[in-house]
Amino acid sequence: MNKNEEWLAAKRRYRLSDAHIQMAKELGMNPRKFGSIANHKQERWKLPLPDFIEELYFKRFRKERPDGYTFIQRGA
Repeated sequence: MNKNEEWLAAKRRYRLSDAHIQMAKELGMNPRKFGSIANHKQERWKLPLPDFIEELYFKRFRKERPDGYTFIQRGA
């Protein structure tokens, strides 16, 4: 599985938008580690993954969204 396929699988599995994927890439996050970061029903104290990515992105770059983002396509 190449990197684009990993990001595409993470996008589907965790229901992330293209903007969330772009933010996670800019933060240097690993899509294989999203399972440990994601909120599970037993861990109510954790933020949902999209909110967690947004919060980290804002803390690091002091902006709400990336300036521009690319769309991930299967087979690209």
